[in-house]
Amino acid sequence: MLSGKKILMIMAHENFRDEEFNVPYKQFAGEGIDVTVASTEKGKATGMFGTTFDVKYSVNEVNEADFDGVVFVGGMGTPSVRANDRAVEIAKNSAGKKVLSAICWAPTILAKADVVKGKKVTVWLGDDPEYGMKTSKVMENAGATFVNKEVVTDGNIVTGNGPNAAEKFADAVMEKLSD
Repeated sequence: MLSGKKILMIMAHENFRDEEFNVPYKQFAGEGIDVTVASTEKGKATGMFGTTFDVKYSVNEVNEADFDGVVFVGGMGTPSVRANDRAVEIAKNSAGKKVLSAICWAPTILAKADVVKGKKVTVWLGDDPEYGMKTSKVMENAGATFVNKEVVTDGNIVTGNGPNAAEKFADAVMEKLSD
């Protein structure tokens, strides 16, 4: 059990990827981890496939120093989180100090925070309209080495490549939390 550990999960208010939130959230809670969920705004957040979650905190109301780990949830709403200065600041402030993780499209948030230089990472392989390139290229441009695997752990950074990796991703995050 990992009771006593605290995780901050950050997701888009609209169009987060349901499995990438639901699966890790349930696994973390099932291990006794205290999970706090934040988004770019408070209130009912909606997933791409209809999952809803009542978000009690905006990213402006949480202090990353209070947590052992930070998890960025992916999905089509990822650019809205990446555009949020406070969310990017949370990633930047957490790097090297705690378990920092992101799944699907969300590793590009870590790239924007400039915390993946010299790290091996994975990411959902697709087009990133904001950058006009493939997501793997976004990661490489940030100094990371892209690895085409479901889950990649390098130091305290854990990345997953999409919804099918959600369970393995959550396991990898918990493994790092127990170190």
